[in-house]
Amino acid sequence: MSDKDTTANFGMGLIIGAAIGTAIGMLYAPQSGKKTRALLREKADETVEKAEDIIEDARDRAKKIIADAQKKAEELTEKI
Repeated sequence: MSDKDTTANFGMGLIIGAAIGTAIGMLYAPQSGKKTRALLREKADETVEKAEDIIEDARDRAKKIIADAQKKAEELTEKI
């Protein structure tokens, strides 16, 4: 596993852990159920947005790595 994979996995774990921690904290918060559900919904939406950003970033990095590898493969093929 590369360092980038490890970093992406750590980032996803961090976001998921934060979401779960936030949800548990809000469940024990002294607020009405309606307010708590609204806050949970808002935090869930924020977590989804963050996850989508991480996925998009990982996808962009993967595309760049693939393009670089193809370019190097073409250069090696031309030398042969």
